[in-house]
Amino acid sequence: MTPALANRVLPLVTAGFISFVSLGSTSPALAGATSRTNRATTTFADEFEGPAGRAVDPARWQTETGNSANNHERQYYTPGNANAALDGVGHLAITARKENPGGYQCWYGPCQYTSARLNTAGRFSQAYGHFEARMRMPRGQGMWPALWMLGTDYGTVGWPASGEIDIVENVGFEPGTVHSTVHGPGYSGANAVGTSYTLSGGRAFADAFHTFALDWSPHRMSWSVDGRVYNRRTPADLEGKPWVFEKPFFLVLDLAVGGYWPGDPDASTVFPQQLLVDYVRVSTGDSAGTVQAFHDARGRHHVNGSSGRWRTVGSGGVVWALGRYSRLTTPRTTHRSRARLRTCPDTRTQKWTTPPARDTFDPRRNRCRRDEVPPLGRDV
Repeated sequence: MTPALANRVLPLVTAGFISFVSLGSTSPALAGATSRTNRATTTFADEFEGPAGRAVDPARWQTETGNSANNHERQYYTPGNANAALDGVGHLAITARKENPGGYQCWYGPCQYTSARLNTAGRFSQAYGHFEARMRMPRGQGMWPALWMLGTDYGTVGWPASGEIDIVENVGFEPGTVHSTVHGPGYSGANAVGTSYTLSGGRAFADAFHTFALDWSPHRMSWSVDGRVYNRRTPADLEGKPWVFEKPFFLVLDLAVGGYWPGDPDASTVFPQQLLVDYVRVSTGDSAGTVQAFHDARGRHHVNGSSGRWRTVGSGGVVWALGRYSRLTTPRTTHRSRARLRTCPDTRTQKWTTPPARDTFDPRRNRCRRDEVPPLGRDV
């Protein structure tokens, strides 16, 4: 989805089912900043600081409106701050209510519930990196909160060809369980590929805040809860179906009410319910992560996750992968050598004698020029 597609009626997808809503106007994507930890580049961050009742920052998010007919959800997504607002103590509160103050019409007649849904289409998108949110889930039958992503080509190729990455979903009848999933051509909806994570001791995700994260690199994804990795996916998991996750995706954050998967609210469901979001952050990932490097008989290496292309390695043992430089920490003739990824510049580790051809490391100045880094997939 691009800025040119803004203000048009576009398909809206919630966990793999399509309806139509109206999207607001767009503004430029946020500029990156340097994180205080791991020297990774922070590309998107919202800490939700501000006075109670303020709407979300329109430079970061747009608010969707409408209802989800194909998924048989019950809510109407409202504009502005009616159902999505800062709580004044550093959180975003997305609130589901049993009401219809605007006389909204849904697929089943007059709407019974209101809620909110936000996305970053036209404002922010990214391929690969670390995506993280700290949230406290709502409670009750029929509740369906989610943080997920859609490919930026969604407006042209549609769903599921665009791909969908569910960073975290929770349904009310499983209060202690969350799910992470990928959807694409031939593996969408009920046939999507994913798994779940359950808290120990009968705890519920509505009891406290938890941190949900996706680490995404070419041909590889892993999901975690509070730092515990519980789901890993690669193209091998799709049994030959298309892996459509080598392109930018934008974020979607919502609280749905009802639908095929969670079922409708019942007499036990207490309203209002809130999805509380402490922060949403995206970065380029850990700048010093350890990866596997592989050697072949011709003296070449490739780094696991770097697109599978082989790179010629200079006499300094240098390879380039995932937007960073690395130097093999064992002889380059060793199969499955270890490598450390480093962000330019890093003078402690990037004093290489013979960089590969077209390398952007400047041995005379002992520094890297990231503006000339070749695109991923090109031999260096």
